[in-house]
Amino acid sequence: MIRIGLTSFNEHSALTGKSQSTLFEYAGYLPLVELDTAYYGLRDRKYVENWLEQVPDSFRFVVKMYAGFTGQTKWEEHYASLEEMTRVFLEMMEPMIKSPKLGCFLAQFPAQFKCTKKNVAYLEILRQLFPKLPITIELRDFSWYSEEYREKTMHLMKKLGFSLAIIDEPKLPDSVPLEVTITQPQFSLFRFHGRNQAYWKNRDADWRKKRTLYRYNEQELLELAAKIKEADQKSQNTFVIFNNNSGGDAAENALRLMELLGLQYEGLNPSQLDLF
Repeated sequence: MIRIGLTSFNEHSALTGKSQSTLFEYAGYLPLVELDTAYYGLRDRKYVENWLEQVPDSFRFVVKMYAGFTGQTKWEEHYASLEEMTRVFLEMMEPMIKSPKLGCFLAQFPAQFKCTKKNVAYLEILRQLFPKLPITIELRDFSWYSEEYREKTMHLMKKLGFSLAIIDEPKLPDSVPLEVTITQPQFSLFRFHGRNQAYWKNRDADWRKKRTLYRYNEQELLELAAKIKEADQKSQNTFVIFNNNSGGDAAENALRLMELLGLQYEGLNPSQLDLF
């Protein structure tokens, strides 16, 4: 089954008509969301319980893992050991882990995480820490996809039971390629970051706002639709996330992609239009 969604639920006015929306309202339009809350810090599990209560049974979550697990924060400042950090994360996420509404967890590694023996060993450690969790790995450095290491990367993902994220990003010489490679047949995850070449690697004061400032055109959406159909033939569940949020384009792109794929979701929350 193909589920399409967005990064975050509260900022998509093109979807709900509101500048700020609740998860309940969002779930009246789309059956999937990526939540990045835990990436920035581990909070009380009541947040997780509340998320689960707001969505219907058919809804699924992609949950971004805490940055400490992907080398993007100094976890040693908060936890005595990797094991302690893991325990806290699992305790917080227990309601999600036990729920059928969990799609997968996302471990997004930065471009600095290159294909080295040390980093391969860390991926093995990550699986040891979470032996049963459905995890998607996003690799942002081209070295993993180079001619020398590509097949080894795919073999590693399959051996460890990780799903390798299928990424669309600006087309640059060292970009991660848009390839449909299914390493975990239970689920696959697409993440569409847009194709804003000018600001993909820019680090000026407003880079976070500009990096995903992009609207996919009709031809590009048709290209992405073909990739999704290909993945859906090989995956039991296909999750699609639009991350091109900066200009408010993600929601409209998602809705149009649904039309192109002929998708109509049933069992969503009642939307505002349904009330009249």
